[in-house]
Amino acid sequence: MHRTSDFDYQLPAAQIAQFPLPDRAASRLLVLDRATGTIRHSQFSTIVELIKPEDVIVLNVSRVIPARLKGKREGGSGKGMAGAPAEVLLVRELDDGSWLAMGHPGGKLKPGRRVSFGADSAVEILDMLGGGIRRVRFVGALDARATLDKYGEVPLPPYIHRPPRPDDRERYQTVYATHDGSVAAPTAGLHFTRGLLDRLETQGTALATVDLHVGPGTFKPVEVEDPAEHPMHPERYAVSEAAATLVNERRKQGGRVWAVGTTVARTLETVARPDGTIRSQTGDTDLFIHPPYRFRAIDALLTNFHLPRSTLLMLVCAFGGFEQVMAAYGEAVREGYRFYSYGDAMAVV
Repeated sequence: MHRTSDFDYQLPAAQIAQFPLPDRAASRLLVLDRATGTIRHSQFSTIVELIKPEDVIVLNVSRVIPARLKGKREGGSGKGMAGAPAEVLLVRELDDGSWLAMGHPGGKLKPGRRVSFGADSAVEILDMLGGGIRRVRFVGALDARATLDKYGEVPLPPYIHRPPRPDDRERYQTVYATHDGSVAAPTAGLHFTRGLLDRLETQGTALATVDLHVGPGTFKPVEVEDPAEHPMHPERYAVSEAAATLVNERRKQGGRVWAVGTTVARTLETVARPDGTIRSQTGDTDLFIHPPYRFRAIDALLTNFHLPRSTLLMLVCAFGGFEQVMAAYGEAVREGYRFYSYGDAMAVV
């Protein structure tokens, strides 16, 4: 039984990528063979040679929204409260038009209080839901979408120590992103270019798409020593009938199912039947995959390098083998790989 501290490792700060490379496909690629534990170093541009014509790759087409809103607190009885800075990070929209959100400073953003972003838009805090999550509604002339378009910032991860730049709106987004809803990018897909996807389809590889709207819980470290006690924030997913049929047919014919990222792996495992086939389904998943776990739906995993003690690293270890993955991370550190969202990639085959 692994403890959370087992998933720790040392990383020089200089290896945390602060900017994307000019060319998406120029990232390095570490390939781990989970059957043998062997590691080889390559470039992401060679991924077409790793994925076979009979395989299917599954992409998460969720699109990152400019979910970070910086504004000022309105009113209140506390000295100096009015006009003080405040920040709201949207998590997802609810059926009644209100939103789940996180706020800073958390202790000040209580029900009934408002944060304004300009003369035409503000949010009002409705409820505190626990775990740092609150329910808010937009008030003013602009609705949520218009407010995000006008005032929203790309919610870059906390380990990127710089303000967002205009090009982050395009680079912190996969080239195939379609459906708005994520507050963090499914980063394994950031390395794909249109050209690489075209080459895969030309050689016969099938492309299937699913949705999983990534929430801020993706950055939440596991703070308990027993990983099983860590609460996962639920995330919305959708797997279409067409995607399920395509994945099941390719696997039945002997092709491998490639999950592009931990979000795809969690989605497919959520909808997998005991025999490994997947079903069309929509819902919320709080599936937490950590060793030991028996995967049913995927055969290969493309992923980035993840934070120590994170649920994402635990998923990769569950798939590739704890000792092998941690050894691969150690080698990636020694070899100077770039880590995290804008960093290099890893293929576990």
